[in-house]
Amino acid sequence: MSEEQVNTTQQGNAKTDWKRFFNYRFIVKNIPFFLFLSVLAVLYIYNGHYADKLVRKIAASEKNIKELEYEYKSVKSEVIFRSKASELVRAVEPLGLRELSRPPILLDSLK
Repeated sequence: MSEEQVNTTQQGNAKTDWKRFFNYRFIVKNIPFFLFLSVLAVLYIYNGHYADKLVRKIAASEKNIKELEYEYKSVKSEVIFRSKASELVRAVEPLGLRELSRPPILLDSLK
């Protein structure tokens, strides 16, 4: 036999080996395994989508928290500014209230 014939014979045997390996009986016998692999693939895809959605939710929550933190700081600084004594005097002046010029009288000291 020549080398060419040996190579074609080996290739032919390789093809028949694959054909014997993937025959009808093998496929039917391994249907549960193929279904298991399919379920794993679906779960893998679902897990990827779920992780992406969760990352987007976390990013949106972090952005919202930052905005609320800035709002808190601005409101807090405004409250501190308005609670200063000079600002309180200006705020109640239109109502006719004014700051005392003398100290208050204690009722216990009148006895």
